[in-house]
Amino acid sequence: MSSVLSYESLVHAVAGAVGSMTAMTVFFPLDTARLRLQGVVNVLLTTPLWVVNTRLKLQGAKFRNEDIVPTNYKGIIDAFHQIIRDEGVLALWNGTFPSLLLVFNPAIQFMFYEGLKRQLLKKKMKLSSLDVFIIGAIAKAIATTVTYPMQTVQSILRFGRHRLNPENRTLGSLRNVLYLLHQRVKRFGIIGLYKGLEAKLLQTVLTAALMFLVYEKLTAATFTVMGLKRTHKH
Repeated sequence: MSSVLSYESLVHAVAGAVGSMTAMTVFFPLDTARLRLQGVVNVLLTTPLWVVNTRLKLQGAKFRNEDIVPTNYKGIIDAFHQIIRDEGVLALWNGTFPSLLLVFNPAIQFMFYEGLKRQLLKKKMKLSSLDVFIIGAIAKAIATTVTYPMQTVQSILRFGRHRLNPENRTLGSLRNVLYLLHQRVKRFGIIGLYKGLEAKLLQTVLTAALMFLVYEKLTAATFTVMGLKRTHKH
């Protein structure tokens, strides 16, 4: 037991801790980049499935917009076949550009959550469950509201049956994203960019608030079990 608690063991422990902290500090930007890259890869792999899913969901719906061409798919395989045959394989990645931008939605959410939490901790020593729930809901509401116009364009591009720039098949390009945003504002006003926002908020805000509450409880429980005192930056 004495050999375990010796000065030499303490030196090795401190050296290991310092080395670990140094490595984490040096490579943290790379870890952040890795997480962002994972989000990008996820978008690229799943966009074809979302495109087909969106079209099948909207099949048979009546649209007041004459620019939208109706679809007639018999199933998932037939949808893939028709899209590739009629529009080209790249059509399966319609909406990729807005999707890549939406990868930053969680970053915005956590940024506002941490900011609001720091402000509250300046006024009180400890946050209640209600405090965490409320600031989590507010953070998610802000992130969703900021990025919702991109989600609107993303849905339009995924549906794809839009008579937009026939000579330009790259519906996910920045030019067409800006074109769709402009047309939306021109036709419906700024409010047109936020149609359906209330349903989206109802869907995501409560879930995110509960997630932050569970996160804080688990973090606090972990610190308690480890016998550590949690510190907050003001």
